Amino acid sequence: MKKFGPIVVSQAEDGQRLDKWLKSHFSNISKVMIEKLCRTGQLRINSARVRPNTRVLETQKIRVPDFIRYNDPKVHHQPAKIPIKLITELRQAIIFDDKYFIMFNKPSGMAVQGGSRLGNYHLASALSEFGLSNDPSPRLVHRLDKDTSGVIIVARTPKSAGMISHLIKEREISKVYWALVHKFPPNAKGILLNPTMAESSSGNNFPEVLKGNQDYKSFKLHVLGIEEKEAISAYKVLGQFKEEVSWLELMAITGRKHQLRKHLSCIGCPIIGDKRYGGKTKEFTLGNRAKDFKDKNDKLQLHARSIEFQHPFTGENIKVKADPPAHMDKKLQFFDTGNFE
Repeated sequence: MKKFGPIVVSQAEDGQRLDKWLKSHFSNISKVMIEKLCRTGQLRINSARVRPNTRVLETQKIRVPDFIRYNDPKVHHQPAKIPIKLITELRQAIIFDDKYFIMFNKPSGMAVQGGSRLGNYHLASALSEFGLSNDPSPRLVHRLDKDTSGVIIVARTPKSAGMISHLIKEREISKVYWALVHKFPPNAKGILLNPTMAESSSGNNFPEVLKGNQDYKSFKLHVLGIEEKEAISAYKVLGQFKEEVSWLELMAITGRKHQLRKHLSCIGCPIIGDKRYGGKTKEFTLGNRAKDFKDKNDKLQLHARSIEFQHPFTGENIKVKADPPAHMDKKLQFFDTGNFE
C-alpha cells in the first residue's frame, strides 16, 4: 500500500470543522468512521489527538490513515479547475482594489468558503486569480453567509491580513447592513441586547430593546468590556411599506453567528426570505403588493451595504458601498422614506 504524508491545511480552509474538512477531501468517509478515527487516535493534527468538531487552522498538518486515502477516488484526481463563470462573476463584483486589499460586492447565493456540497464554486477557491505577482494568494479576513450579499474584504498580503484582522478585533471597522423585514420594530431606532441564541420569539427570549437620544452608530463607543457571549445589534428604520414591511439599516456591534437574523426574529420582525428564522413570505400577509416582495426563490433580503475604516497603511478614511442585488433593489422603490426618528 502506498504511504502518504500529512495534508497541509490551506488558507481557504482555515477555520473549518475537521469533520467537514474531511468530507470535502474524502468522499467515502462516513461520520461514524471520523468519530472512530478520532477516538482511537488514528486521526491527528500536528501529532495531537483531535475531535470531529476541532477547527483546523492554516498551515496545520493533518495525518489521515493511509487506508482512507488509498481507497478514496478523490486522491487520484487532479484538483478541479476554477470555473470561468466564477472568475468572471467576481471580476465584475470588484468595488475596491489597491495593493493591500480588494473588496467584492458578493452576490447572494455565492458561498465564501467551500464544503462537501459546493465543490469548487466558492469565493475562496478563486482568490489566487486576484493575487499580486509577488504574493499570489489573497486571504479572507471575514465572512458573509452564503445567502447574504454585499461588501466583503480580502487581504492581498499576510501583513495586510493581520492589520485588517486587528481592526476588526478592536471594532475599528464600521459595517452597515440593509434588511427588509416583516412588520415594524418597537421603535424607529434602537439597540438590541441579548440573547443571540434564541431562535424564536417564545418565552423570555426577547432581546432588550433600548431607544437612545443619540445617533445609534455612536453606541459602539459604550460597549468596551463586552462579555464573550453577549450580542449587541443596532437598527434604524429607513422606510416602511403599508405597515407590512420595514426597510432597516443595521449594525452588528458584536459578531455572533447569525446575530442580526436571530435578533430581528426575536422581536417579531424576521428578515424576508429567512427560512431558518421565520421569514418565509408565505407565512405573512403583505397587502396588495405581495407579489412585489415574493421572489421565485424566496431570497434572503439581507445585504452588507458598506464598510468604513481608516486605511492601516495610507491613513486614508475608506468607505466602500455595495449596491443591493436586483431582487432587493426592485423592492426599495415601494417604500415610504419619511421621518422615522
